[in-house]
Amino acid sequence: MTFNGFPIKAIEFLADLRANNEREWFQEHKSDYERCVREPALDFITEFSKPLSKFAPSFVAIPKKVGGSLMRPYRDIRFSRDKTPFKTNVGIQFRHELGKDVHAPGYYFHFDPDSVFLGAGIWRPDSATVGKIRAAIADRPAAWRRAVDNKRFKQNFELGGGTLIRPPRGFAKDHPLIDDLKRKDFIAISNLAHESLTSPALVTDVAAIFRSATPLMKFVCAAIEVPFE
Repeated sequence: MTFNGFPIKAIEFLADLRANNEREWFQEHKSDYERCVREPALDFITEFSKPLSKFAPSFVAIPKKVGGSLMRPYRDIRFSRDKTPFKTNVGIQFRHELGKDVHAPGYYFHFDPDSVFLGAGIWRPDSATVGKIRAAIADRPAAWRRAVDNKRFKQNFELGGGTLIRPPRGFAKDHPLIDDLKRKDFIAISNLAHESLTSPALVTDVAAIFRSATPLMKFVCAAIEVPFE
């Protein structure tokens, strides 16, 4: 089915779920979830596979209910104080074809009743991967600056994620790129308006924004020795 934007009821459903985050309520309204949230999300993923294959061919869009780009609505509550069973957001990740989980390089699309944003880069990588990226920044500072300081990137994105309090081992506190070397996540965030969700041009608009993150994605992929193209 052609994607023509998310229905307004997608946000309404998520807001109602936030107010009624119980298994019984979800089961009673599961048909609303399927019709207003999951089905249009899978249509979005299907449509997005076309531009994604052109600007980031090593990243994949998989329109599957389970095990694909659409993240499951069920929360992992095993180690959380919050025992509400469902996520009240939609999360879609287009991860690297070699990636096995959300910690792989990827592009991320998120919306909930309060926010809509895009993410590009790598979130909470393991220590070995973080070490490779920090080493690449230190070894190729000019390339890193080109990746995150170019005009097109900065028009759309801001670097975000967690950072260390102290400099990482092996780097001086007065290193010219110490703020970037202290990062635990190497991700960029772009905030959108809720009105963008219902636009038939959403696929095109999201692709254009993600495309502006290409220098960052190429840098990260090169640092951890996986192909971008």
